[in-house]
Amino acid sequence: MRNDIRLPKITNPGQLIAAIPAVLGFTPENSLVLVTREGKDLGAFMRVDLDDQVCEKLPDLVDVAAVEGADSVIAVIVDERRGRARTHRRIYDDLDRRLRERGMSVYAGHVVDRIAAGRRWHCADGCGSTGLVADPAASPMAMAAVLDGRRLYQTRAEVEAIVTPIVDERSARFGELVRQAARSARRGPLDPSARTRQEVTAAIAAAEKLGRGEEPEEAQLVLVGQSLTHIAARDILYSLAVSSRASESEDLWVLLARILPTRWRVEALVLLGHSAYCRGDGPLAGIALDAALREDVAHRMAGMLDAALRGGIRPSKIRSMGDVGYRMAAGVGVTLPDWQPRYREAG
Repeated sequence: MRNDIRLPKITNPGQLIAAIPAVLGFTPENSLVLVTREGKDLGAFMRVDLDDQVCEKLPDLVDVAAVEGADSVIAVIVDERRGRARTHRRIYDDLDRRLRERGMSVYAGHVVDRIAAGRRWHCADGCGSTGLVADPAASPMAMAAVLDGRRLYQTRAEVEAIVTPIVDERSARFGELVRQAARSARRGPLDPSARTRQEVTAAIAAAEKLGRGEEPEEAQLVLVGQSLTHIAARDILYSLAVSSRASESEDLWVLLARILPTRWRVEALVLLGHSAYCRGDGPLAGIALDAALREDVAHRMAGMLDAALRGGIRPSKIRSMGDVGYRMAAGVGVTLPDWQPRYREAG
């Protein structure tokens, strides 16, 4: 993913490898990580699983590097398995060949068993270079990410757990209440604008409650949950991702994504993916969007965001669409929380 955080100066492979968890948002295991370079500047960080199909994934990674305007990439292979030097060299050579076909090359390739302080890296092409990985927790990139409001996870599984559905009697009962509320809303007496105002206002109130550490009332969550398939309300709710209530609203989408029935869960997942994307949290955005597309492969917004994420589109480009929701909200008489100043300044 292409991040908007300015990368601190990195002067050696040990520092670069240590910076990977902060950029990706979690510590990768058994992975191929590519970092694009344009001149001396680092750009996008990309990760794929280091499985038997890894070479089949290289064309997509090369496409992203080309879109980034890269002239070379740095490859980091994270692999705890022993005796795989020939496999690592094959990946390195295949990647370099594909890059050269597009006018790029591999600037350097490094192999490490784990990304942790003091682990030893070596070069993938047998050049003989080696060194120690710096402390990922103390890296300037980790500090920059935290100051920018990004969440850091220990593993990818930890990220996946955030959107794992809760299956119990309470969630089943909640799901039935949402279905009933959705049926009632469709034949209710409110005019469309009044319904939209009620639903968006309820979502903002529920998010604010979560922000204060309070549990929203069940009726409030039911109202918000059923509203996610109401296009007018949902499209306005996307703009909360750039507002001063972005963090609280994201917590609301996480909660709803775990307890809503499939039809409504998909919308909560896409709202969550969009919000995470806006703040540069590529791992959570990708996992939320993957989960949404598994449930509904034809979901238009999920597909668009997923394509943008995989294509290396900057979060600032996604945030720029926030104005649409603000205009829609004004059109139905809803005042959304103010834009986050740092997003306005960043453009």
